[in-house]
Amino acid sequence: MSLSAGDAVPEFDLPADGGGRISSAALKGKPYILYLYPKDDTPGCTKEAQGFASFYQEFQDLGVEIVGISKDSVASHDKFKEKYCLTFPLASDEEGTFIEAVGSWVEKSMYGKKYMGIDRSTFLVDGDGRIVRAWRSVKVPGHADEVLAAAKGLTS
Repeated sequence: MSLSAGDAVPEFDLPADGGGRISSAALKGKPYILYLYPKDDTPGCTKEAQGFASFYQEFQDLGVEIVGISKDSVASHDKFKEKYCLTFPLASDEEGTFIEAVGSWVEKSMYGKKYMGIDRSTFLVDGDGRIVRAWRSVKVPGHADEVLAAAKGLTS
């Protein structure tokens, strides 16, 4: 199932960096960004995380939290956050249950070889847990700017 604008985000409760947890229940009542990415410390994923980090204070000023999700372990997230001084939580969905629930576990192809992987996706979610906007197959350059503009529209 592929979620889109108007759909409710499936409930989640995932381990996060620093030994914490991040859940839909804890985020209830405030808007947030969920961005799903393939792998910690790879070129595209690093640029995407740095893009969101560069606007973190602006998102915070709008009252919008940012949460990154991948199948990487919490230990991997801890190293990634420390290496790039990321200030928002990174959640670990090692089993891929949530990633599949939002329709971001897809067949991909590289050099003619097919495999399953995470479709780089971002969801802007309102305080009621409904998707306001969904971006699929995200191209990293300019993406964080676009999400920030959409968040400003949500909170104005």
